[in-house]
Amino acid sequence: MAGGKLSPRQKMINLMYLVFIAMLALNMSKEVLSAFGILNSKIIESNSITDERNENSFGQLSQKAQEQPGQYGEKKLIVEKIRKISKEYCDYLEGIKTIITRKTEKDAQGNFMYEQMDKGDLVDRLFFKGDKTSKEGKEFLEKIKNYPAQIKEIAGSKLPEVEVNKIEKRFATTPIKSKEAGATLPWIDYHYKGFPLIATVTKLTQLQADVKATESDVMASMFQSDLIAAASLTAYQPIVVLEKSVFFQGEAVKGKIILGKFDPKLIAKSVVVNGSSVPALAGQANFSFGSGNIGEHPIAGSFNFDENGKVISLPINDKYVVVARPKSATISADKMNVVYRGVVNPMTISFAGISADKVTASAPGLSSAGAPGAYSMRPGTGSEVVINVIGKLPDNSIVSDKKTYRIKGLPAPAGTIRGEMGVVKGSKSSLQISTVGAKMIDFDFDVSLDVVGFNFKVAGQPTIVVPGNKLNAQCISVLSKSTRGDQVTISEIKTKLVGAGSYMLQKTAPVIYEIQ
Repeated sequence: MAGGKLSPRQKMINLMYLVFIAMLALNMSKEVLSAFGILNSKIIESNSITDERNENSFGQLSQKAQEQPGQYGEKKLIVEKIRKISKEYCDYLEGIKTIITRKTEKDAQGNFMYEQMDKGDLVDRLFFKGDKTSKEGKEFLEKIKNYPAQIKEIAGSKLPEVEVNKIEKRFATTPIKSKEAGATLPWIDYHYKGFPLIATVTKLTQLQADVKATESDVMASMFQSDLIAAASLTAYQPIVVLEKSVFFQGEAVKGKIILGKFDPKLIAKSVVVNGSSVPALAGQANFSFGSGNIGEHPIAGSFNFDENGKVISLPINDKYVVVARPKSATISADKMNVVYRGVVNPMTISFAGISADKVTASAPGLSSAGAPGAYSMRPGTGSEVVINVIGKLPDNSIVSDKKTYRIKGLPAPAGTIRGEMGVVKGSKSSLQISTVGAKMIDFDFDVSLDVVGFNFKVAGQPTIVVPGNKLNAQCISVLSKSTRGDQVTISEIKTKLVGAGSYMLQKTAPVIYEIQ
């Protein structure tokens, strides 16, 4: 490396680079070696998954080529050739890994002992001869350069230019500027000279991953427009076409299911529905007309297209049924099947087939929430409430319905210190300034709670009854006598619901504070 006609400065740079590589190898930690080994195993596992995916994609292509040889036969042959050269290249890389790891020990499970793969002399002797690239190294570089060129030659114009550029970039072997070496190094020197064995094995496995990813990308890009769309039934949607749109109880439901595919690029010249023209949109047309009298009615018309100078009409034939308006209300609690005392229960109340402005509802504690169909329920005393609903039909006739809801009290809250429940740990000074609170556990409503009193008990000291939600002077005095490990019990917590007047909640669960 120091011979030949190199300048003294270049000799010094090369020498420093060798020293750097030697230091890097000497300081390579076992954790880093293991990390490379784990990464190598992960890439191998990913390669196996990619192989399976590629095999499935090729199986779909083979099936389509058998069914429609004129459309897919040539493409199948192209993919077969690409898969062949990809396998040959992967096998070549696997052969190199076998050569450089032939002296590497394995554990009982057959895995390499990564922490012992810190030397790179086998790779250096294989790929390099002194300062120059060896015959095997040149072959290695040639294989990398030839692979994208072979793919481009086999696929020809069927492979998009953007995909060709991506593959060529993936397997580029241009020289790389090295900050450590202070010079631009050949690609193979930069990536493989002086590295630990496990690092080189991992890089070779990654090259195999690049090959498999390329094979997958080629298939996807070449056949994205026709193979995927034609081979996969997911491009189609089952469309249910009923004999009519409404059926009565006891009547057989009849119809058919067809497969259809939406084409957003297909726009009709004109669309006629029941004698009227409707706007033609991308792949569809929206229509609207009066429903008419009770009974069965046809939907007829046509989609009209220009094709080879002629108008092609696709007929529309369907039907719908008009039935009388329903006479039962739909009432639902938005968050539960009961209403709770002490909070605002949001409810949605409607009458099927009647607009919200023609529906009224009444019950003790029920009021409008300001939006159509939205109500607020504040139940009072008792164990249930009946909601009555009245709807006015277009002919001004009245229909009514009612439903009964159970009334339940709010669940008992749990006491808190600093917002924490159960057993809370901390210093005495932290407890002195903390607030005693309470909160609902797993409750659907957002509620605010106020603590108006509690009992304060330090182990071995008398119980103190405290008004409000903070420790008073008497509590602090008793607390000062406690020691590390003592527990303070805050119980008999009196809790009120904010905005609920005098409504008192059920007994609040105590909270324990352990002195640290």
